[in-house]
Amino acid sequence: MEKKFRTGDRVSWNSEAGRVSGTISKIHTSDFTYKGYIHHASKDDPQYEIKSDKSDHIAAHKGAALTKF
Repeated sequence: MEKKFRTGDRVSWNSEAGRVSGTISKIHTSDFTYKGYIHHASKDDPQYEIKSDKSDHIAAHKGAALTKF
């Protein structure tokens, strides 16, 4: 079962720089373009935009990559 999150949830994920945390700012349930790439999302497998706690960086990840605080 895929993990489901809501806008405002605090989550963490692994990045090249180590473990990063942030807050979900948007949920995508259909394909979208971000930073020049098409990200595939659906109602059953959404992607989440997360604003990093330490910077203004926005990341896009599927629920499987995220852990809720």
